[in-house]
Amino acid sequence: MVLEVVPPRHVVPAVTVANHRNGRLLRKLLNDEIKTRSGKNAVQARSFADMLEKTILRYQNRSIDAAQVIAELIEIAKEIRESNQRGAELGLSEAEMAFYDALAANENAKDVMGDKQLALIAVELVQQVRSNVTIDWTVKQSARAKIRVLVKRILRRYGYPPNLEEKATDLVLEQAELLAAQWVA
Repeated sequence: MVLEVVPPRHVVPAVTVANHRNGRLLRKLLNDEIKTRSGKNAVQARSFADMLEKTILRYQNRSIDAAQVIAELIEIAKEIRESNQRGAELGLSEAEMAFYDALAANENAKDVMGDKQLALIAVELVQQVRSNVTIDWTVKQSARAKIRVLVKRILRRYGYPPNLEEKATDLVLEQAELLAAQWVA
């Protein structure tokens, strides 16, 4: 984890030193963490990668200086750590948290359903998808359609907002593709 490499007592000195080497090191650590997450949680990886890219772009455009870049990189690292804690607080495994993030990607759904309800859906999705995926489910259209129908049924059963269902289904399927290789191996 990134923040275990950069403990809180070193945050202030790193910001005050603010040299390019510290910034590059922190950026590399964050990139590595994001790359690791991209194999487990597509939504989080995409979100953190966007945050990192925006920060670096602002620095390259001279909108912020090196000290501000380091401060923002540290904030991204804190958000990564908080995302891990959020999963623990909800009592979700990594796979369940990945599905939770896919369901909660739309803030309206999160507001309407609430964290606990989305967590319940995520737990059931993991159980059902895990038991129904096959080695070739991403290649065979019939197997993929079966998983899609399964996901939609679960979302409807729990009252997931119908206008957000299609996007959530797509995100859940994307997430399932990442995790299925581990499940069927």
